[in-house]
Amino acid sequence: MTETNQEFKQVLAMCRELFEKKLHDYGAAWRILRIPSVTDQIFIKAKRIRSLQTKGNAQIAEGISSEFIAIVNYGLIGLIQLSMKPTMVTDITEEKALELYDGFAQATYDLMVKKNHDYDEAWRNMRISSYTDLILMKLYRTKQIEELDGNTWASEGIDANYQDMINYSVFALIKLEIEKEG
Repeated sequence: MTETNQEFKQVLAMCRELFEKKLHDYGAAWRILRIPSVTDQIFIKAKRIRSLQTKGNAQIAEGISSEFIAIVNYGLIGLIQLSMKPTMVTDITEEKALELYDGFAQATYDLMVKKNHDYDEAWRNMRISSYTDLILMKLYRTKQIEELDGNTWASEGIDANYQDMINYSVFALIKLEIEKEG
């Protein structure tokens, strides 16, 4: 499992690097997004992945990996938004945004370590298309929780669903890298 932990950290570092570059270019403009908008943004990315997996080709140069990276970053944005509530202004510095990003990335990593222990590396035997389907399922669950204004009877909250989507995306990125190298 040490290998998984290292691979996971490498992928998170890659995602963070892109997040930091976009944060420099755009600032924290995403602070205006309400939670359903974050969920819908992740939904768009997951739908494109599934479309590309089904069709086998793309008409836009960005491939599947960039969409999984986007899901990781939007998932972390969603966790930040859940903790801060959206606003109509860019109200945090780049440094604060990165601090929050790093904190939620670490919490999501810690969750992965625990789940990976209990599930005994099951993710390694899964298909990348299954990660896509599971992300889409989590998105439909999240949309339902949003429709219920978070008033669930037996389910985890939106934050847990975002963390699972992030983790599935990181696993997909690890497997895509292994396939590319193999």
